[in-house]
Amino acid sequence: MSRLAERYIVLLMLFAGAAAVTAFAPFGWFPVAILSLAILFNQWLLDTPGLAFRHGFLFGAGFFGAGISWVFISIKVYGNVAAPVATFITLGLIAFLSLYPALLGYFLLRYFRSLAFASLLVALPAGWAISEWLRGWVFSGFPWLTMGTSQIDGPLGGYAPLLGVFGTSLTVALSAALLVAVIRGWYRLPGVVLLLLLWGGGQLLNNVHWTEPRGDALQVALVQGNISQDDKWAPENLLSTFTRYSELTFAETDVDLVVWPETAIPAFFDQVEDSFIAYLETELANNDISLLTGIPVLEKQNWEYFNAIISLGGEQGFYYKQHLVPYGEYLPLRWLIGNTLDALAVPNADFSSGGASQTLLQAAGYPVSSSICYEVVFGEQIIRDLPDAAMLVNISNDAWFGDSLAPHQHLQMARLRAKETGRPMLRATNTGITAIIDHRGAIVEQSRQFEIAVVKAAVLPMQGATPYVKTGNTPVVLFSIGCLFLCGLVCRRKAG
Repeated sequence: MSRLAERYIVLLMLFAGAAAVTAFAPFGWFPVAILSLAILFNQWLLDTPGLAFRHGFLFGAGFFGAGISWVFISIKVYGNVAAPVATFITLGLIAFLSLYPALLGYFLLRYFRSLAFASLLVALPAGWAISEWLRGWVFSGFPWLTMGTSQIDGPLGGYAPLLGVFGTSLTVALSAALLVAVIRGWYRLPGVVLLLLLWGGGQLLNNVHWTEPRGDALQVALVQGNISQDDKWAPENLLSTFTRYSELTFAETDVDLVVWPETAIPAFFDQVEDSFIAYLETELANNDISLLTGIPVLEKQNWEYFNAIISLGGEQGFYYKQHLVPYGEYLPLRWLIGNTLDALAVPNADFSSGGASQTLLQAAGYPVSSSICYEVVFGEQIIRDLPDAAMLVNISNDAWFGDSLAPHQHLQMARLRAKETGRPMLRATNTGITAIIDHRGAIVEQSRQFEIAVVKAAVLPMQGATPYVKTGNTPVVLFSIGCLFLCGLVCRRKAG
């Protein structure tokens, strides 16, 4: 291969990866995900294992480099970390995530190259699904920009309640493989027919109602305080924060449930229990309102800190965040590296993780599934609370992301959780995007970013279970592993 041709391929892989980001929010050009993967898959068919690794890495660098560049903003601007350190961390994360498509390309070309057409239609989609699933849990997981998420508004989104996000990613990868097969002239007519069946089946599934109403609609209000990250934790702003959220809440009439964002109360529970919490309980009782709000909790028995949600105006309870953000809420392997990162001024708070089997919070007479910020990207965590929960509630402080792609991507993942579970999602954030999402993943009402807002709508609690709620990711993972295993057997027979 000439140097000019290789340079062209390098640019093509970077471009294909970066272009795939436009399939996600806020752009929403969902077919681009399939086109981008088709470009990658087509190149892999021409590669050696070593080149497949290189080209997969370049695709990942373009994809994650364009898609999660907001990490730099979180670390540099709001984490107050020096620019060189923030750059190093951001590039390190991008490089690590790029290893997933790189290693997948190497693995497929190393072991399944002799399969030709069969490898394209079986091994590539199955391998892609397994790769994304691994990215979702290895080293605590980072399932951001999972291809299935990009299909929330497309025909393939119909597979989400059936197969979950990784199963939807499998359909995206299969579509890309079929597209390559059609373009290359391999069984063109069967390929077109399979594409039409795949997409038509997804569209039909979009019309299936997997769950049903559970009682009457609730009038819900989500409060977006829009308090800047710089002001949020300043002690002198505590009273004004309390006043803003209280006034916005009790100005509403005929409301059953109000939700405030993550750490909307910027003080430990025990510090405000006898003052602000007591005041809230009285006012909520007078107005017959339930409230869910974020608040940090210090348990003095063991001196453990928790990022929590508290339910007020009824049966008081707490939810403690389970899936903490590495380096943001805890320092991984602290026992091994000690305070090494302190010298680099990398901020970390030693929050403790809540248990996996917590009692569901009660709000306006219904059990709710609670998640805080980053937790909403983990589908299997959300379904642990189902089918008992009637609604999903996610509170977040997306001020950390600034004016970047991240708040839009975060909201899109919350929408997919609603569609996977057949439950409405109430998503309250500090600076936006606050949104009420119905049980099919559609936005009912939403706020603008960086404005004080109250988002209101009628919300139907739901009951029942989608297939994904019943089975989780297990069927898709086992199916994909089985496909790779069968491809491996065929390769062995050919070699023999």
